[in-house]
This record gives sequence, C-alpha cells and structure tokens, in this order.
Amino acid sequence: MEALLVLEDGKIFRGRSFGAPAERGGEVVFNTSMTGYQEILTDPSYRGQIVVMTAPEIGNYGVNDVDVESRRIQAEGFVVRENSEIASSWRSRKDLQQYLRESQIPGLSEIDTRALTRHLRSGGVLRGILSALDRDPESLLRKARSLPRLEEIDLVGRVTCAARSQWQGGGPARWMESSQAAVAAGEPSGAAQGEPRRVVAVDYGMKESILRRLTAAGCRVSVVPASTTAGEIIGLRPDGVFLSNGPGDPGILEGPTGMVRSLLGRVPVFGICLGHQVMSQALGAKTFKLKFGHRGANHPVKNLLTGRVEITSQNHGYAVDPDTLPGEVEITHLNLNDGTVEGFRHRSLPAFSVQYHPEASPGPHDAHYLFDEFVAMIDSSRGAGGTPAPGKGTSRGAEGGREQARPGGSS
Repeated sequence: MEALLVLEDGKIFRGRSFGAPAERGGEVVFNTSMTGYQEILTDPSYRGQIVVMTAPEIGNYGVNDVDVESRRIQAEGFVVRENSEIASSWRSRKDLQQYLRESQIPGLSEIDTRALTRHLRSGGVLRGILSALDRDPESLLRKARSLPRLEEIDLVGRVTCAARSQWQGGGPARWMESSQAAVAAGEPSGAAQGEPRRVVAVDYGMKESILRRLTAAGCRVSVVPASTTAGEIIGLRPDGVFLSNGPGDPGILEGPTGMVRSLLGRVPVFGICLGHQVMSQALGAKTFKLKFGHRGANHPVKNLLTGRVEITSQNHGYAVDPDTLPGEVEITHLNLNDGTVEGFRHRSLPAFSVQYHPEASPGPHDAHYLFDEFVAMIDSSRGAGGTPAPGKGTSRGAEGGREQARPGGSS
C-alpha cells in the first residue's frame, strides 16, 4: 500500500506503508542512531513528532519485551529507508511492522531518507502529515499547515504520570548485572554504599531506563506528576530531586519552572534534557529552539571540568542560551558540534544538570558517572547538614573555570 509524507513547505515523499494503515501529524525530525529504534519509539520525548531514521535499514533485530522506555509507542509516525521484514535476534518477539500496527502508528518505508534529512537540515524541522489513508497531496498539505506547533501544545501534560508511585525494583536483570560489573571493575556506584537515598523523580515524560539507572546508583525512587508542587515534594522528605526528560517547548512550562525555583537550595537537584532546560529557566535563563535539534547516539560533548570528551545520546530540539545564565551558574559541558550548552552547575547550591541523556538507551555509557555524582551530592548535603560545598559532587575530581558558549543553529 502506498503512503505519503507531506511537509508544510509542500515537499512530498511517496513510499510504502509498513505500519498501521493510519494517518498522523507532527513535527518531522531525524535521528542518527544506528540501533535502538524500539527505545526511540517508546521515548515520551518524541510525543508530537514523526521520527525519521537516517540508518539505511531498520527493524532487523525485531522487537522484544525488554527494550522499552514507556508503556506504549510515543512517536506519531516512523519513517525509514528500508524496513527489514526478517527479525534475526533470539530476543525478538515480533517484527517492527506488527509492533507499529498494534499501536496504530503509521510507518513509511522505501523513500530517500538521506534526501529528507538534508531537506530538514537545510530548512529546519517542519510539520508534516504521514498518511496511508488520504493520498491526495493537496489535502495532506492543508492538514500539515493546520497542525499546531510544539510551542502551542502542553505535551508534558499528555505524557506525565497520573499519580505518585514508588518505582519497584531495578528492572530487567541485565541492568543490575551491568551495575554489579561496574562495581567489580572499580567504578563508583552508590548502590555499594549503605542505605538507598530517597529520591523524588518529577515525571515530565521520563524514560524507564533513568529509573533503573537511579536504582542501580543506590536510590529509592518515588515518581510524581509534573504538576506536583514544591511543598508536596518537600513533604515527601527526599534526599534529592530528579527532573526528567520530556517533550515540547520548555518556555511554556511556567508551573514546573516555578516549582523548581522554589526547590533550589532546599534539596539537591539533578536534571536532564527538559529537566535541564526547566532548571535553567528557574535560575532566570532563557531557552531557544534549535534549527533541527540534536537526536542520535553519537554526539560529542566536552566536560569542561575534566577535559574529557564523552560520546552521548541526545534527543532535544531546544537549548539554553548561555548569555542569559546568571553569574552564580557555571557551564560544565559543551556540545563539540555547535558549541551549545550541554551542562551546568550552581556555584553555591546543590544543583546541576545536563542536556543529554546519561542513561543512554540507546547509546554509549560514557556519562553513567553522572548518576553517581548525584548520589555524591546527596551524601555531601546530608553530611554537611544540608549545605554542601559549592559544586560538590559534580566535578568528577577536576575543577575548571567557566567557558562561555554561543548558541548555535546546527549540530
């Protein structure tokens, strides 16, 4: 069956429908990961977006019961060059096409994804309609142009949890085995040090691998909705607060920004991705939209405190404007592709954040140490009666001055 992807600028891509015979619209973005399509599809940060994979063949290891980041597929649609109809993995329980059909998500294959990616790199991300039902280009163009923009939608409200819950266990055995192997190799791990730290994780659209990684680092995690107030969080008596990833424009999140502003200085806080952007806004900074975002598992980031370069997993369309960060904030990480801010810490309060995904899934494990640094910051705060030394727990043993970065438009 033929399917079409029509972009708001009139560009048309015709191919083959391989998912559900459905129609979905959203912001069209590309991801450069070679593997990990199941984790990408189930990442709530992709709500409201149609994902284009730049790797030429997708689906060749099928779909399993373990590599999921949420309870459902979150992406609005999926576009690939070639869908592998044969899944060759002992873990596979179904093929990608069946997986998409069960969730009523349309897929499009047999198009030139390289040409589509180049188009998005040149013009920036665009709204689009992917349809296996309506194959009239003019009709789809009208629909694409009538779609709301991400900055007009509260996507966090659509993906956050409904009520507070306690995260049970560390997830699949492979996660705990990975943590135990790290301890055996001499790597730091909070899991090997005394009783678990009580952490409240604010769910803006959180990946489950983050919860597994926090547990492996020695934390007992309570998950709360994005609408939870600072008073309610403090009432849970946490040792630390984690701010999760999530979809959409951070600029419209006035409630979460005010909540984090009220938390800072009262409890150690660690944020990633959208949580990083919300924390920056709570400190008075501004965010801006990138031309086409950073999405993939191979983005180089420099840790300015250690001089080390980490290969990171990323999924974001917005960044923090460094010129708006207050003087009491120190930039700790920079993107080596475009110089955008990838991390910062407060000089006197127990708070730090990164733009990328240290839990990976998919991606390299270069940044797993950040979870242990969060635990170290919690322990330092508890040991000092709640007032840690400036920057304690976020330097990984090396200090460095602030290096300014200018906002960039490409990666």
